[in-house]
Amino acid sequence: MKCLFIVVLSLFAASLPAQEKVQLANEQLQIEWTASPGGWKISRMAFKKADQWVPLLQPEGNYTLLYAAEKPGRTTPTSFTTVAGTPWPDTLFRYLKNRWADAATPVALNTAGTAFSFYPQKARQVNNHTVQFVYDAPMATVTTLVSLDNSYKGDLIIQQQLQTKKAGYFSLASPTLFSIPEKDMQWATVPGYFQGRSFEKNIAQGYAYGQGVPEVPALYRERGAGTLTAIITINNNISVAATPDPQLGRDPWRYDHKTNNDWDVAVSHKNRNSALFPTVYYPVLGEPLSLLKSDTLIQYGLRISFINGPWDKMLAHVVNDINHFKEQLALRTNTQSLSKRVERMYRYLTNPKTSLVNFTNYKGLEIAGQSYKGGVIGSQGDAIKNSDYGAMWMLANATNDPLLKDSLLPYALNFKLAQQQTDTGFFKGAAIGQYYLTKRKKFVEEWGDFVEPISLTYYVMLDIGNILLFEPANKELQRRLRLGADLLVQWQKPDGSWDVAYDRVTKKPLFTDLKDLRPTFYGLLVAARILKDEKYLAAAKKGANWFIKNAVDKGAFIGVCGDTRYAPDFATGQSAQALLDLFELTHDQKYRDAAITTAKIYCSSIMTHPQASEKTKLVKGIAIKDWQIEQSGLSFEHGGILGSSNDHGPILLCSHAGLFVRMFQLTGDSLFIEMARAAAIGRDAFLDEPTSVASYYWDVMSQGAGPYPHHAWWQIGWITDYLLAETQFRTKDAVWFPRGFVTPKVGPHQSVGFQPGSIYGTNADLILRNGLVECDNPDIEYITAQSKDKKKVFLILLNDINKPVTGNIRIQWNKLDGRRRSSVTMLPGTATTQAGETQSQQLEPYGVKVLAFQ
Repeated sequence: MKCLFIVVLSLFAASLPAQEKVQLANEQLQIEWTASPGGWKISRMAFKKADQWVPLLQPEGNYTLLYAAEKPGRTTPTSFTTVAGTPWPDTLFRYLKNRWADAATPVALNTAGTAFSFYPQKARQVNNHTVQFVYDAPMATVTTLVSLDNSYKGDLIIQQQLQTKKAGYFSLASPTLFSIPEKDMQWATVPGYFQGRSFEKNIAQGYAYGQGVPEVPALYRERGAGTLTAIITINNNISVAATPDPQLGRDPWRYDHKTNNDWDVAVSHKNRNSALFPTVYYPVLGEPLSLLKSDTLIQYGLRISFINGPWDKMLAHVVNDINHFKEQLALRTNTQSLSKRVERMYRYLTNPKTSLVNFTNYKGLEIAGQSYKGGVIGSQGDAIKNSDYGAMWMLANATNDPLLKDSLLPYALNFKLAQQQTDTGFFKGAAIGQYYLTKRKKFVEEWGDFVEPISLTYYVMLDIGNILLFEPANKELQRRLRLGADLLVQWQKPDGSWDVAYDRVTKKPLFTDLKDLRPTFYGLLVAARILKDEKYLAAAKKGANWFIKNAVDKGAFIGVCGDTRYAPDFATGQSAQALLDLFELTHDQKYRDAAITTAKIYCSSIMTHPQASEKTKLVKGIAIKDWQIEQSGLSFEHGGILGSSNDHGPILLCSHAGLFVRMFQLTGDSLFIEMARAAAIGRDAFLDEPTSVASYYWDVMSQGAGPYPHHAWWQIGWITDYLLAETQFRTKDAVWFPRGFVTPKVGPHQSVGFQPGSIYGTNADLILRNGLVECDNPDIEYITAQSKDKKKVFLILLNDINKPVTGNIRIQWNKLDGRRRSSVTMLPGTATTQAGETQSQQLEPYGVKVLAFQ
């Protein structure tokens, strides 16, 4: 690196003889600059596509330097409104106040300081692969090296150097190589913030909610970006991206404290003059790195990349080839297996002192829910709720634990029955609130006195549907499911959509500036599958068709968290599984295609920066490796301008992991499985040691459940879904278990365990007994199942890492039924061997073994 740095400095310092043209060319790119009275401009630029050179639109080659003598202010005099004409931001939602204040500063809106737009005054052909440009401004000299990359022929490596002549705040933008007319834009995205195929003029809709391409040339910061890049695909299916060097981004945990909110580098889909072209800004004007004394030298690097293909192909290039995401996955290893985590969380959830289960009476019905200490309007610390009913019934079924079956599930079921309005009126069949306030004896929503169609889908259709998979003969639940389905049909508009919410008193639609761009239709799929009624399937398809046209095709979504006024969130990933389930029910290819598209969009919500390392850091005084607490690989609760990632970073609730394994199996796109494994593996630093419950938000590190004890059910749910998805993929569908419905709210993981699965042709039920399996290698996962006749016990072993592993496996039969199985068969083989008390097993990288004990 030192040698490279010396070479770069010598190139910057070289003199510039007079020339009229300079150029760069390889087998993929051709760029020619020509001297003009206004400076050096790009006169020709072309990209090779299928043996043809395609001219790239309107060549430019201009630069922008931002300067301010004083630190820019934080307030903007502009007031904003929604598309419905109401003031923005909505003052009812207090979490949005500071986030919008950060997003609406002159710096963020790219109006701060004085902009000096220029073409270089001097140019020099350094060699066949590099050209140099210089511009002398009154406050600084800018020198730029543009080089062809040897490894990736569509990449330009750009090194920019700024030598100040006076003190002040400076920000240097990357060059605009060409300007993209609006009509030629096929897709544009800053991953995590927005994506779309058309511009959105309204700032709340486009900039805040990420629905469409914002017209403002806003600067986007590291903390809300899934991948720190800006990507634009033009109509000839050529994609271009601007990506800062990975080391430029802020470190969210600088040695021993949280620095998530630092802002060192910005990306945008536009330059300062609002010309459409991906742009990097460094340093960020007004931030600490931008304050420079006179005669100070700084420099930074970036890549401008071109690819023949759509935006998601470019995203994969940035993620793996520039951010080296796949290489970082190799650092990950466990101190505790996911399987062991499930066992320990099972103990946590069956201990009333840790699970914080409350039993209370509601209209003569004994109901149970876990304490909820997060934000709920009207709560006096008395809110209770339940989360993953599919995981509850799965764990009870797999453990056969009477503490769950007799002492918890009946009262959790009563909570569910009480949650649904059954008397007459506009809300008959609806979920009247996801939280119950024990002091006020009232069900409420998170952030207002209203009722949502999506809540009907979640807390009636999904929860009752998942319970019915385990209790198919329950007539009362069937009746309740039909009540909910009929209301969803009644509320559905002629075009297939739903309103976002209804005022509980006036019954008028609320949030009319937003469309219900989320998987509300999925509730009708549940009804169709359980009740076998074609009218529900027809309505589900109608809703899905509207959703594909208005959400998937446009890249526009809203979320399901009321406290952030439905900022786009994990419901986008959930929508992918909803569409995939509809495809499996109907075999209509358009739902499969839409599911894949939605899953690819959701990849934008997975953090792929900063690069993880072996560097030592301190967390609560304990030495730990950087990769153990790295954000890269985790997903957002909600990202972008409005999301909690701005305050807390990403989350440890990795509901998407199983879906992404299924998507890899479906598409062969390796980014899916790399992201799934990066999320799931090696996250032990975020576990509460006594309980193995992971923290929800990244920034609290090893706090554990904290105010969200019900999250343990979701964690059991996603881990089980992920491990079974890996098993099915690795055994090439020889081992599989039927999947139920997605969990409410937090993502796409699905219930299992309600029917026997198939293990190399033998029907078997999932079983879980604490202590049945002991393994001395935490990188080996284990899943147990038992044949219907109880004679065979199956042990599935999975290697979590990309290296061979060996583990000693001990099975304690007294934890199951006390009957020792004396022989073991390695499936799909037929040869049996004597089963000792301990099995030493070797697994290949990401390998699987299936043992049958008899």
